[in-house]
Amino acid sequence: METLQILGWIYIGIGLGCIGGVMALSLFQASRVADLKATINDLEEEKRVLKAQLTKSYKRGKPQPRKKRTWKRKPSKK
Repeated sequence: METLQILGWIYIGIGLGCIGGVMALSLFQASRVADLKATINDLEEEKRVLKAQLTKSYKRGKPQPRKKRTWKRKPSKK
């Protein structure tokens, strides 16, 4: 009976330790995650601006109309 009680306390300690460890890691990593999200947003904004500049530089107007040919048909020999 005493061994079951000791094992119970060990399992409770391991469970509480795991929960506490996860909470401690999440508190320490929250600032890193916020920094990474801000960096990602900045890069997406920069990508959008560069894409807009590229589409502006490659945009062309209508092509110039072709000139009509002014030649007469040669008379056919019969």
